[in-house]
Amino acid sequence: MRNRGRCRLVLPCVISERVTGALVIRTALPVEAEAIADLHVRARSTYYPDGLPPSEVDWCQAWRGSIERPDAHVLCAVQDGRIVGIASFRTPDGAPADKVKLFQFHVDPGHWRAGIGTALHAACVEQWRADGRRTAVLEVHTDNRRAQAFYARQGWLPDPESPPAEDAHHLYLHFRVTPGNERS
Repeated sequence: MRNRGRCRLVLPCVISERVTGALVIRTALPVEAEAIADLHVRARSTYYPDGLPPSEVDWCQAWRGSIERPDAHVLCAVQDGRIVGIASFRTPDGAPADKVKLFQFHVDPGHWRAGIGTALHAACVEQWRADGRRTAVLEVHTDNRRAQAFYARQGWLPDPESPPAEDAHHLYLHFRVTPGNERS
């Protein structure tokens, strides 16, 4: 059965070989850390004007750690057997249990404007509701205007508790998780 233009949320399971063309959003597996890290680096490099800054971070190991972390969620969007989007979130250290932070959210640049980010965001919101979250927060790079516009379309607003400093590299946004609808 083909799922045309619609996203199926599958948590947690492994994508079937028979699923083709449909967008499937599911929990990421530790074995996928390398593919996720590769997508992460490609997506991040698009919003740095001088290229991605050098980093000592082993992104493959960092993603594997996030995937295996018991208090975190890593979702991936899979299309035609390839990971085309990723999202990582959990309650920030020291925050109340009803708050969640979206630490990473990336769509493969070759798949932008195809609805993958919107579907992945909806899956995040669905999981936040299921987990009893009431507020979500994130940081977005100040040079990443495309992401800022995306988040605004999803209902994210500037975080009044974290106004940006004059020389800040990130903007802080918040999202009210409401029952029964995706936008605040």
